[in-house]
Amino acid sequence: MLRVRVMPCLLLRNSKLVKTVRFKDPNYIGDPINAVKIYNDKEVDELIILDITATVDNRQPNYKAISEISSECFMPIVYGGGIKSIEEMRRIYIQGVEKIAINSFAIENPEIIRKASGMFGNQSVVVAIDTRKKMIGGYEVMSHSGRKGTNMNPISWAKEVEALGAGEILLTSIDRDGTYEGYDTELIRSVSQSVNIPIIACGGAGKMEDFAKAVEAGASACAIGSMAVYQSKGKGVLINFPTQSELKSALP
Repeated sequence: MLRVRVMPCLLLRNSKLVKTVRFKDPNYIGDPINAVKIYNDKEVDELIILDITATVDNRQPNYKAISEISSECFMPIVYGGGIKSIEEMRRIYIQGVEKIAINSFAIENPEIIRKASGMFGNQSVVVAIDTRKKMIGGYEVMSHSGRKGTNMNPISWAKEVEALGAGEILLTSIDRDGTYEGYDTELIRSVSQSVNIPIIACGGAGKMEDFAKAVEAGASACAIGSMAVYQSKGKGVLINFPTQSELKSALP
């Protein structure tokens, strides 16, 4: 396995695979199972699956979809979306998911991080932090798939989730999502320097060189969205992933 992980970040909407731009305008990509089978063949290190409407629709995780994906997937899975209790997390872990990403509910009920890490181990608990640049400068943590502001600073929140026992942070720039403009290295650097747990950089990857820039800024892993489901910017759907040799050449 590569020292620096690079992983597809797949978005689910009503059990279908979609891709957004700045968390808006979800574009239909296809069947997530077909994507998983392709990533199996390409020897992907890890896979992130995020249900982007579960929390907004105030519904539970789609256990049927999670089970189907997990049964086909040969790599570790990070799942996030709609989680509001320890029992829901337990049910997802039982279905074969290795890590669970909690976001909006962790903001509303931070103690779930401590309870989950104590019960399942901090290596199994990821806190997803979605951020947006503020008009007056700086960043704000957003919840509910970027729909709600929190008035929270991502650095302060990252420190808190680390203290509560999170094992990893999935740090997403809403402004860069789906843009191919590269990761927000300023954001990555500021958060990574404030904590000791691994940071997964997400949002904006457009070319191989972006991985090294994210790692140099402090990321321990890189998540890719558009690069993993499109041929290239402005072109059609193509489930794909860099080869192991390409990744080794691109990563530090």
